[in-house]
Formats: sequence, C-alpha cells, structure tokens
Amino acid sequence: MIYVVVEELIPESQNGKHSNLATISLMVGFVLMMILDIALG
Repeated sequence: MIYVVVEELIPESQNGKHSNLATISLMVGFVLMMILDIALG
C-alpha cells in the first residue's frame, strides 16, 4: 500500500532511472521510524 501511495502521490520521485530506489528508500525509512517509535515510545 505504501508503494502505491509513493508511486502515485509523489511524482517527482519517479523521474529518472532510479525511481524504484526512491520508493524503496521511503519504505525503509518509514519502517525504521515505526520501529524507533515502538522501541523508544
């Protein structure tokens, strides 16, 4: 679901030949922030 949101709502991240890298990086960052929220909260 996050993949679809990033692909459709952030079109600037899909410009260029490394578009999947931007999407995967955002998903990894989101998961990391959720882990930190649970661990430190």
